[in-house]
Amino acid sequence: MHKNVGIIGLGIMGYHIASHLIKKKSIHILERESKKTQDFIKRFGKNKNFTLHRKLNEISNNCSFIITCVGDDNDLNQIFFGKDSILEGIKKNSVIIDHTTASVKVTRKLYKVCRKKKSFFFDAPMSGGEIGAKKGNLSLMVGGDKSKYELLKKISSIYSKSVVYMGKSGSGQLTKMVNQICVASIIQGLAEGINFAKKKKLNIDDLIKVIKNGAAQSWQLENRAKTMWKNEFNFGFMNKLMLKDLNLIFEEIKNSNHKLPITKVIKGKYKKLTSMGFEKEDTSNLIRLLR
Repeated sequence: MHKNVGIIGLGIMGYHIASHLIKKKSIHILERESKKTQDFIKRFGKNKNFTLHRKLNEISNNCSFIITCVGDDNDLNQIFFGKDSILEGIKKNSVIIDHTTASVKVTRKLYKVCRKKKSFFFDAPMSGGEIGAKKGNLSLMVGGDKSKYELLKKISSIYSKSVVYMGKSGSGQLTKMVNQICVASIIQGLAEGINFAKKKKLNIDDLIKVIKNGAAQSWQLENRAKTMWKNEFNFGFMNKLMLKDLNLIFEEIKNSNHKLPITKVIKGKYKKLTSMGFEKEDTSNLIRLLR
């Protein structure tokens, strides 16, 4: 069941997700001129599990399982409601898993529209970055109909190490917001710690070795401390995407009394970094502002 899988959005994350899935499923993608798409076609174009389409509705008409991984709300609206859209070709009982980090508002709109089409839409934003996508050990937080969750989990486990059902539609996006609130603070704390250690001339390898076995252990420490030390930022999760995610959080709480004082300060830092021309650098470059 669900042998045919449509994948829309072969960007940094989608490319690696598709690379894992094509080993076990028949993959259908949209023909585009983007470098990632062309690289994927060059790599897998002769694979028996590969099919190329010119229109989105051709993919949804041929696939009962569809994965979307695009940039933001506008992109989601375009692929679902634009010309030759996913919804124009979608079939009854199709399962759509959306890995885009988007607003709760657009997520719930898509959920309702898909239910009217007798199909199932899940919001399932990711954590783990490009490294996690490449290794196939992403962490997914899922919102939507629980009745179809096990089917979703069976397929998404091909490229994920953790798939957790969080509740009704929008719950995945809300969970991702919590993730980004925590991550932003961790990166800022790590930046300050690494900057302090560098000025005090500590050995970075010994520093990581001892700290990773204590209470300050984190993914960011083990994967970013050394590159922060070396001032290397040309990889990973881009500043402009973190700023987008943080903006989504503040949009979500704007009519409430929720307080996120530290997150608000860090959002300002990412805004500054993007305005300085570092929008495509990894989020660990918060340390730039401490020099």
